[in-house]
Amino acid sequence: MDNPMTAKVILNPYANRWKAGERRPEAEEALRAAGVDYDLAITERPGHGIELAAQAAREGFSPVIAAGGDSTSNEVVNGLIQAAGDGGSPAVFGVLPMGTANDLAANLGISENLTEAARIIAAGETRPLDIGKINDRYFVNNSAMGLETTITVIQMNMKHVQGIIRYLLAAFVGIARNPQWQIDLEWESGEYHGATTMVTVANNPRTGGIFYPVPHANPFDGKLSFMYGFAPTRRRLLQLLSRMTKPAAGNIIEAPEVQEIHTSWLRIHIEPGSPAHADGEVFDFDSHDLEYSILPGKLPMLLPRPKAEG
Repeated sequence: MDNPMTAKVILNPYANRWKAGERRPEAEEALRAAGVDYDLAITERPGHGIELAAQAAREGFSPVIAAGGDSTSNEVVNGLIQAAGDGGSPAVFGVLPMGTANDLAANLGISENLTEAARIIAAGETRPLDIGKINDRYFVNNSAMGLETTITVIQMNMKHVQGIIRYLLAAFVGIARNPQWQIDLEWESGEYHGATTMVTVANNPRTGGIFYPVPHANPFDGKLSFMYGFAPTRRRLLQLLSRMTKPAAGNIIEAPEVQEIHTSWLRIHIEPGSPAHADGEVFDFDSHDLEYSILPGKLPMLLPRPKAEG
């Protein structure tokens, strides 16, 4: 490659129900206006973003930009870490938020306005972001088993509803089903064995556009943050869900049957099996065992300058 600082932009045209593909000219114009030298690649199938990102990193592209939603970011990050290998430093990562919820971007202060997002890429300022690991897969925003992932599967199958309303409607369907599991949790300072409705492991607080299941998750603190709880009835589950939409006071973790924990590792065994997701991408529809760990400051990411730094 002639210019080692050329950005590789990996665009997922399916993101936001094909709207990301329709917005390709807008994204390219935003990059050009910001003065970003780039090469564009288009994903053609699930998992293709992993391959494209790994190839881009090996070819020396920097930064590598995920243009799409949170699952697109997940694939690109997995590709970058795969290319870096054990102990290696991944290529610089950036985001053009073009998905439905864009939770990662929102959590990190990246505007959904593509012109503004491109300016962040052009500025070239990075911060070392923590990365979560589940078995042999990585995530940047959040992961879950139980109710949250059941809701994710429900909204995946909603073909005629778009936007954030799809997540909300799926949540009500999930509550109506009132699924419950028996779970064994172990982490560095404790354990839990018993009934559960939900387990969410987070690197950032927001997911699904409006939900804050782990409100104190911090992608710069070198810790995994997770929440677990049990709601025996649909009525109580609905009450807890309403509290999950509050980012601060009144949040679900204030409920007596819910716990929020910060740790460096977590092991989960769940019966019956549950769907499991990473950044909204379901990677197993009948998972029983997951091992989580944290890679502190693993990923150099293009981000806005923190306000405290002026």
